[in-house]
Amino acid sequence: MANKLKDNLNSRYFEAANQLTSKRARRRIVAYVESYDDIFFWRTVLTRFENDQRYFEVMLPSHKKLDRGKKAVFMNFIAQDNAQGNTKDDTYGSGILGRDMIACVDADYDYMLQGVTPQSQKVLNSPYVFHTYAYAIENLQCYAPSLHDVCVAVTLNDHRIFDFQDYLRQYSEAIFPLFVWSVWAYRTGNHNRFSLSDFNRVIDPGRFDVFNPQPSILHLRRKVNTKIRQLQQEFPGNKEAYLQLKEAVKSLGVTPQTTYLYIQGHHLFDTVVVPILSKVCNRLRQERQDEISRTARHHLQRENELSCYEHSLQDIRQMLKKNYGYMISDVYRYILRDIENYLSAADQK
Repeated sequence: MANKLKDNLNSRYFEAANQLTSKRARRRIVAYVESYDDIFFWRTVLTRFENDQRYFEVMLPSHKKLDRGKKAVFMNFIAQDNAQGNTKDDTYGSGILGRDMIACVDADYDYMLQGVTPQSQKVLNSPYVFHTYAYAIENLQCYAPSLHDVCVAVTLNDHRIFDFQDYLRQYSEAIFPLFVWSVWAYRTGNHNRFSLSDFNRVIDPGRFDVFNPQPSILHLRRKVNTKIRQLQQEFPGNKEAYLQLKEAVKSLGVTPQTTYLYIQGHHLFDTVVVPILSKVCNRLRQERQDEISRTARHHLQRENELSCYEHSLQDIRQMLKKNYGYMISDVYRYILRDIENYLSAADQK
């Protein structure tokens, strides 16, 4: 037990360490995150709050083990709390998280659940736990208004051949009614009868044509309507509860046009956005290659220019993971607001 306490640093440790440093030294605030990709995302969030008095160090929850994910972040704190004889269940901040140590996690469905589960309560109620509001960082990386810029970064071709905003708007409108059912299933404990995996299978857009995306949307709407009719038959008399939850979900910032931000992040990233980006970028690359071939004055110039262009191309997934166009989104502003409130309260202590 003593070794476990020694290995797991808590907020009191960092606070004491900060008090021992020179008054002119900056205060160190440790921010624990779920995975390697989260380190870059939360660094972009926290950088703007660093100044002469404080700085953040973003890291995974353990240097000793390779555990990752939200449970790893939270179990670190729970283990310490229990070991110290503290079984209070109001927040994770009682001697664990605090002024000098915070947790930054994906919201997942915890935001949609609004305290129905113990984990949701912790995510929403602790002043030292910050979440993405959107399901995960992947959703923000796929922020629709920024996707054309990702294409330009990948292909160095600024020709707009596809309207990402319009497509993801239509995609969101198609899946929104079933998304409400999905949230209902998890709020009521019926997720074994309509799981997140079930939901993801239905909202897979399937085959996609850059120049004719409407069949994909129509196919998606048919699948969603079929599943909704099945759920209505399985849960008769649920209409009033569904309509109430629909309004409650909207009050959390979800709209029929932005539902894509609140579905499972990996599904959006891998099954929806990356396949579309791949087809769009392939077309843009071909356009640029054709232009080079058409305008080159001789064979050697053509080969040199094509080689130069190919070496300038970027990987789609890597560029999408480094995309920070979400900084103009409402969701991102919610995150900044929460950090500002925490720092304001901490500075008053």
